[in-house]
Amino acid sequence: MSDDLIRDILKRTRRIALVGASANPARPSHGVMRFLLSKGYEVVPVNPGLAGQTLLGQKVVARLSDIEGEVDMIDVFRASEHVPAVVDEALAHFENPGAIWMQLGVVHEGAAETARARGVDVVMDRCPAIEYPRLM
Repeated sequence: MSDDLIRDILKRTRRIALVGASANPARPSHGVMRFLLSKGYEVVPVNPGLAGQTLLGQKVVARLSDIEGEVDMIDVFRASEHVPAVVDEALAHFENPGAIWMQLGVVHEGAAETARARGVDVVMDRCPAIEYPRLM
């Protein structure tokens, strides 16, 4: 995960699916979503418990397969053991999800290899709200 790769992902990304979005302002996913929106990214929050509601002005969907159109990045705020299912759903639903981004503390080498084998870039154990100010 070189700085060049992370910078490239942040530059080419326009639409992000944020898996594990929270309505609680104290949760990291809420703050990261607010940050990404403030930088001009379109963010689709994904959370089955909040599906149909609005979060930071964006309609929440239950799962990745409920998203119409493509996304450029899937930002994963789920425990590491849930990452393979997220990657499998992303690869089944999107023609080219562009990048799988696992948040701080989230690492799954097997899921990363599955994504890379399909030409998808992978970032693990990093936060775009930290990397964006550092690299952009």
